Formats: sequence, structure tokens, C-alpha cells
Amino acid sequence: MDLDSITEVVAPRARDMLPPWRPGDAWLAGGTWLFSEPQDGIARLVDLPSLGWEPLAVDASGLRIAATCTIAALDRLVLPPPFRAAPLIGQCCRALLGSFKVWNAATVGGNLCLALPAGPMIALTVALDGTGLIWTPDGGERRLPIRDLVLGPQETALGPGEILRRIDLPAAALARRTAFRRLSLSPNGRSGALAIATLDPSGAFALTVTAATRRPVRIDRPALPGAEALRDALAAAIPDGLWYDDVHGAPDWRRHVTGLLAEEVRAELAGEAAGGAP
Repeated sequence: MDLDSITEVVAPRARDMLPPWRPGDAWLAGGTWLFSEPQDGIARLVDLPSLGWEPLAVDASGLRIAATCTIAALDRLVLPPPFRAAPLIGQCCRALLGSFKVWNAATVGGNLCLALPAGPMIALTVALDGTGLIWTPDGGERRLPIRDLVLGPQETALGPGEILRRIDLPAAALARRTAFRRLSLSPNGRSGALAIATLDPSGAFALTVTAATRRPVRIDRPALPGAEALRDALAAAIPDGLWYDDVHGAPDWRRHVTGLLAEEVRAELAGEAAGGAP
């Protein structure tokens, strides 16, 4: 879609070339959402890919993902064998349904900062203890866990002029066993509920719920819980007002299927059949 309100596009080559933030500015990464509908009030686009950030970096400390890294590039990543959570990356990438054009343009940072409940990069980075490196307009930076970045539908903890520069996934999180489930109202529909369970080598368990809720929810336990204990934890962690309601699923349906998916991922990590003994 043409954005006929745009009067200027800036393509900085370095951080010190970023223009001072002003009302009417918008950061441009992949642009797959920005150019999908009218954007009233936006007059200037600041192009972030022109900064030339390295998309991905892997070392003993973990994985660093540039905010401008595309979904397609992340999906192609091959991680070393000690990082047992590697399959989860592809599962979350493929949860973003779209054409090859979307996959090769949409960015990890854009998916996070758009903060739609169904954003699969939110699920991935919350489940794997992701931390965002944020550039502040005064030239400084701050760090924020991704679980605290997304506050609600299209609402984040970013202030005016702040930029999500990078997402760091620590090696300890990448070493966990994972289980993934996703459900939508139609075979190719937007996620209505998404559940990820992780199990640390120490035995610590975590359940991350997205798509069904207005913001990501994570439940941490020192050991793998039983089925009943997990049901109780879900009920305590997600009050009625936190279930999301849109054309992709009603709150009652999302609550019900989230419970089913949560038990499936718990049972998978426990080596049980879903619905087995608590």
C-alpha cells in the first residue's frame, strides 16, 4: 500500500547519523505491516536495515539476533548440537504464516515491536529467556527481558525514539529440551493459542503462553509439575481479563484449548501420553 503521508525517508549508515526523533516518525524494518494498511500521522520513515547490522551471531554465550534479521534468515540458522532448543526456532518461524515475500522481508524485531498476541517471535524469545538491547535517544542503551517488553496488543515498553537493537538468547536457555504446540481456527489461520514448554537440564520447567493472551505469560517451576498442578498454575496466572478476544478466537475457546496444549507439552517433556497420570 502506498503511504501518501510520507514526506521524507532517511537511511542512516551509522548510529550517529540517526535523526533526532520527532512526532510523525516511524522506524522502518521489513515494512510488511507498515505498508499493509493506512498509517495516518506518519510523515517520516527512518530505515533501520541501512545500518547494516549483522543478522545473527552464535558463540559459547548463546545467540544474538539483530532486530532487522528476517524470519527467513532465522529459520535457515543451524545451531551447534549442544543447543537442544534449536528445533523451536524453526517451529516458531513457521508459525508466522505468510508468502515467501513476507518471510524474506518481515523481521524478528518488527514482529516483537508490533506486539500482536499471535507474534511467534514473542513466544520464541520469551520461552528462551530473551533479553532486548534497546538504544535510547540520548545515545545510551538499556536491557529489558522480552517478557517485559510486550505489554499488550500493539503496546510495548519502548519509549518515544527508542530502538530495539538486538535480542540475546543465552546458551543455558538454548540447551533446554522444548515442546511446541499451536492451534488456530482454520488450517492456515492466525494462531489462536500457542504453548511452549521447556525443561532445563537441572529439572526446572517453564511454560510460555502466547496468542491466547493479551501479553505473553510465563509460568516457572523448579521441577516438572503434574497435570493438575499445571492446570492450577494456569488458572492463577491468567485472569479472565487477560484472555484475548478477536475474530481468531473467543476468550472461552482460547482458555480451553490453551489448557489442552499446555498439558500436551507438559506430557511430552515428561515422556507421558497426553492426559496421563498427574
